[in-house]
Amino acid sequence: MAFEGLSEKLSAAFKKLRGKGRLNEADIKEAMREVRLALLEADVNYKVARDFVASVSERAAGRDVLESLTPAQMVIKIVNEQLTALMGGEGEKLNISSKSPSVVMLVGLQGAGKTTNGAKLAALMRRQSSKRPLLVACDIYRPAAIKQLETVGAQLDIPVFQMGTANPVDIAKAAIEHAKKHGNDMVFLDTAGRLHIDEELMDELRAVKAAVEPSEILLVIDAMTGQDAVNAAEAFDNALGIDGVMLTKLDGDARGGAALSVRAVTGKPIKFAGTGEKLDQIEPFHPDRMASRILGMGDVLTLIEKAEQSFDEKKSKEMAERLMKNRFTLQDYYDQLTQMKSMGSLSDIAGMLPGVDAKALAGATIDEAQIARTEAIILSMTKREREDPAVLNSSRKKRIAAGSGTEVVDVNRLLKQFDMMKTMTKQLTKGAMPGILGGRRMKKRGGLFG
Repeated sequence: MAFEGLSEKLSAAFKKLRGKGRLNEADIKEAMREVRLALLEADVNYKVARDFVASVSERAAGRDVLESLTPAQMVIKIVNEQLTALMGGEGEKLNISSKSPSVVMLVGLQGAGKTTNGAKLAALMRRQSSKRPLLVACDIYRPAAIKQLETVGAQLDIPVFQMGTANPVDIAKAAIEHAKKHGNDMVFLDTAGRLHIDEELMDELRAVKAAVEPSEILLVIDAMTGQDAVNAAEAFDNALGIDGVMLTKLDGDARGGAALSVRAVTGKPIKFAGTGEKLDQIEPFHPDRMASRILGMGDVLTLIEKAEQSFDEKKSKEMAERLMKNRFTLQDYYDQLTQMKSMGSLSDIAGMLPGVDAKALAGATIDEAQIARTEAIILSMTKREREDPAVLNSSRKKRIAAGSGTEVVDVNRLLKQFDMMKTMTKQLTKGAMPGILGGRRMKKRGGLFG
């Protein structure tokens, strides 16, 4: 989980402050020393860490903090505000041109994840802003780069424009004409990268920029490379003039130093973060929400947005109504499972809830293998059997088990879980998403949570 190490060390420092009734300057100095060490261990740029601690110390040493009835809370509030400011203050969106198509030029070093995350971003813009994106293969050097873009494009149902190994400038210009003819209002240029920054790469990128005048040059950097990511951002900005940054593999970096340093060093905003390998695991970067996550305050807004994206509101309301009237079916159960899978791991969700220790749930995931078996069993049933499980006698259960590649005991287990879920959620919920609430108790009974 991103920032895991930093979060733990900051929590330990603040725990010491909470144990004191009143704070003096020595207490503040000791706490800031631990904050500084925590930032440096998180691979935050040295100057950034030094300036951050200095600004927090100056505010924390004020009379309003030292004489406060809850000084520790005041210090945490200041750290939260300074972390937010460090990462940019407010989230920033892509620059969208008033003239269609709007061109987003994706740049970065090889291996940062431009191809996959560019496609993810295109899908996000389609999902959230009703855009009609076109992916363009301008990386003519890396083996299989074009094929990779076509593969992820097909998986996301986004068209891909390519001209083989033609000149990247010609490809970009032709792609824009193609977009105009076919109604694509956003064009994402997947440009070439290198293992290191060189003048030949920058010359090519500058030529593409001059030819198509992109509304956004988005630098894609790997968060796991730490300070190297910040150095790359600085170099690309100096040579090309970037508009923003997308951090990839943020979920795999427990330190998070790149996220805390890149804005301060380059002055360029982090606009998006890749949070996993799945093609829907990308989200807008909100500095205030990320600061709250780091300090263990949760991120309820992002959790709500994830739920809204994953769950069909109308369908959820209909399910809740049927549940209240005792008409919740196995088909409804199946629909909920498929929607719930897209919410991510339990530790990811827990990290967005205030006061919940996400680390305690590390490795606790929704068991996808068990869900697959459950789905196979339900899909092997007839419509009548899904609507009314009471008709399932022994011969029907044998047929369903054979059709789903499972055993009769698995069918019986599913039916028992379904009955338990109906009983519990009828007691516990009055709103939408009823099936999830039974998850914690189901764990003890061999349910979906491993």
